[in-house]
Amino acid sequence: MKIGIVAPANTANPQMVAPLTAYAALAYPDVELIFHPQCWESDGHFAGPDARRAAAFLEFANDPGFEAIWFARGGYGSNRILDHVMPRLNNAARRKKYVGYSDMGFMLGALYARRIGRVAHGPMPTDILRSAGGGDATVARSLGWIARGERQGLEPGLGKRPAAAFNLAILGALIGTPWLPDLTDHEILIEEVSEPMYNIDRLLFTMANATQLRGIAGVRLGAVTGVKDNNPPWGETLSVMIERWCRDMGVPFLGQAEIGHTQTNRVVPFGMA
Repeated sequence: MKIGIVAPANTANPQMVAPLTAYAALAYPDVELIFHPQCWESDGHFAGPDARRAAAFLEFANDPGFEAIWFARGGYGSNRILDHVMPRLNNAARRKKYVGYSDMGFMLGALYARRIGRVAHGPMPTDILRSAGGGDATVARSLGWIARGERQGLEPGLGKRPAAAFNLAILGALIGTPWLPDLTDHEILIEEVSEPMYNIDRLLFTMANATQLRGIAGVRLGAVTGVKDNNPPWGETLSVMIERWCRDMGVPFLGQAEIGHTQTNRVVPFGMA
């Protein structure tokens, strides 16, 4: 099985290649990981200009020789190429799996909205380098689902309803655009990183009041990490915030989820797991 790795947002760290390919060779010898050269390019904030990142994604996505696209890392920038790439995806692209999280939620959401391929929120190649160690186990969740349809790496609460998972800031940015999929009857799993509490509250307000999200089945909360200081202190816990906004939205808060910018991040296939 050939898995293509591209970077539609930020430049990837080439130090991931050796440990990732070594691990894959041992644990998934049937998998061949192919890094697009674009992964290592740089143009200001991005892994190459918009046109270059779009072309790299289309090259691998439209190639019938690849069975999956695994996004190298997140960052910011994948939204800037949606308008160019989505109309140009062919039948080969429609048969692939696509895995990533964070900024890649733009790509996953747009693909799911058009029912292109099988998309999932899950660990990316860069997670092999997580400083706390244990990156092998983190990337194995995605590799297992991509290559063999393994379920042990899935978020354990999945199964009763269709689901979709997003970084909260990405979900907020998708709202009001044509790239947000119809999430009626879905459980929405959210996570966040590197935001102050006031902005998390503001993003939850957007989610709770979005007409495009009317009809969702409920909300589950993943990890919220790297919270920036509030001055003065915020004075309200995250659990109080999420339950308050779910009440305003008229949907149940369904509890915790094992997703996020963490080593325990798990795979959430969009739709039914």
